Amino acid sequence: MLTPGAWKKSSFSGGGQGDACVEVAHRHVRIAVRDSKAPARATLTFPPRAFAPFIEALKGQRPEDL
Repeated sequence: MLTPGAWKKSSFSGGGQGDACVEVAHRHVRIAVRDSKAPARATLTFPPRAFAPFIEALKGQRPEDL
């Protein structure tokens, strides 16, 4: 479970500075997602019930499909 307001970076963020991924944060009644390379830019938000199916759909994608 995420601490409200804390951004969590994926463990699959890669080498270097580890900024080639997205970050996720629990925001009261929404889940927020942002680009780790541009954290000050826009975020996407999802209701929690929609976030889990979104992640499961991404897991089923092949890299060339994204």
